[in-house]
Amino acid sequence: MQSANDDPLRQSDVMDPARARAMQVALGRVPDIAAGAPMPPFFHQLYFWSPEPPDRLGRDGHPKVGGIIPDMGLPRRMWAGGRLQFHAPLLLGVRAEKVTSCESATRKEGRTGPLAFVTLRHEIWQDDALCVTEWQDLVYRHDPDPNAPRPVPPVAATDEDVAQPHSFDATLLFRYSALTFNGHRIHYDQPYARDVEGYDGLVVHGPLLAQHLMLLAEAGLGPLEHFRFRATSPLMHHEVGTFCRKGRKLWVRGPDGRQCMEAEA
Repeated sequence: MQSANDDPLRQSDVMDPARARAMQVALGRVPDIAAGAPMPPFFHQLYFWSPEPPDRLGRDGHPKVGGIIPDMGLPRRMWAGGRLQFHAPLLLGVRAEKVTSCESATRKEGRTGPLAFVTLRHEIWQDDALCVTEWQDLVYRHDPDPNAPRPVPPVAATDEDVAQPHSFDATLLFRYSALTFNGHRIHYDQPYARDVEGYDGLVVHGPLLAQHLMLLAEAGLGPLEHFRFRATSPLMHHEVGTFCRKGRKLWVRGPDGRQCMEAEA
């Protein structure tokens, strides 16, 4: 276990309805959210930006580790999954506070080399009430070995009751990166994604996949109380993903039948 900064990070932001409407447009939805309305699940990703100057950024465009996330000497970062508890609606147009702490940071040896697992805990408060608790699971690893065999992703189920196809082009990835202030270069810099991190194209944001799954779950099940998701294989910007639900189980199926994400509401 590595030591992390014990002091939580505190941020405040007004839940600007204009930003939520921009997200609706980016997702192909009607921009109808107004101040005072409850925020759709996971739209809090659009807020609480943490801009850093250029000298505080890593090679991948993310803020350098060493603050609330300890530096464990591994350059590649991936959002591996997360869990959320929705206690009360977040209202648009109202100031909120986000409190972030590092719950755990562990380095282990995996089949492909060393791995670091970091879990951040986020609490979002509004009017002195806890509205959302989120656990964000991150994985850090070494650069890929071009001679090593690629991991075989799991095969996705095909027995869904509901299926929605979604495509992701470079413009959508740019807009989502801008709305969430995510500078990770794997989402907009194709030479970097291909030549440095070994991907076949631009990588669709894990939280963007999770966002579609949460909206799919909410449409079929009503307001969410809990949601968890786990990324199992990256989806590229030139691929169409199929977003599936069977009861409370959800998943993303790639065009070749692989499972890209699994979730439960």
